[in-house]
Amino acid sequence: MKKDYEHIKVIGFDADDTLWVNETYFRDAELEFAKLLSSYETANKIDQELFKMEMKNLSLYGYGIKGFVLSMVEMAIELSDHTISVDTVSRILDLGKNMLNKPVELLDGVEDILKTLSKTHRLILVTKGDLLDQERKLEKSDLTSYFHHIEVLSDKQPANYSKLLDHLDIKPAEFLMVGNSLKSDILPIVQIGAKAIHVPFHTTWLHEQVHENQTKRSDYKTISSLTELKDVLG
Repeated sequence: MKKDYEHIKVIGFDADDTLWVNETYFRDAELEFAKLLSSYETANKIDQELFKMEMKNLSLYGYGIKGFVLSMVEMAIELSDHTISVDTVSRILDLGKNMLNKPVELLDGVEDILKTLSKTHRLILVTKGDLLDQERKLEKSDLTSYFHHIEVLSDKQPANYSKLLDHLDIKPAEFLMVGNSLKSDILPIVQIGAKAIHVPFHTTWLHEQVHENQTKRSDYKTISSLTELKDVLG
């Protein structure tokens, strides 16, 4: 197995739910949002409608907490037929502020694996979302020194990755991407001829989930924890 990665010179790491906890905070906020609007709809219906709103707004706001909050506010206005109170809107905004102010909780073994691999490989951080929020989390994480380059993409499609690798003069055959999302971190990388290692997180946003048929012909490896990277790469 180690020979599969002997030509790898650069390793890219996703950030959210690969290096630190992220999606859990969104799930918690959704539960609180449903409680705030419980007089208008069931929790399940609110969750479904909020996701639809997020998808409708994705091209306008992009990924991240700020777009999520704006979608919650718009959803509250719509569900309440424009009768939502200013106090409730304020509490929705507070949900977002609380998310933005969360401490960065590193996943098990993250700093140890980055410290080890940075001695043998060039490491880059490749994430997506709101630039200011991602920069804030990276600063709080104290992981900046391990990365030669940090890139916050608006999306993670094959074209985005190809453009990044070209810009950094990295050959796909020499690049490995490590991340928790099959849709964003793994499948696009395989499509451009690079290597990918999937490290699942315990919860995945519906938008990031893929059907089993989409992965059948994709060549990538799955590990249960970043700590396994040392053995995989040798």
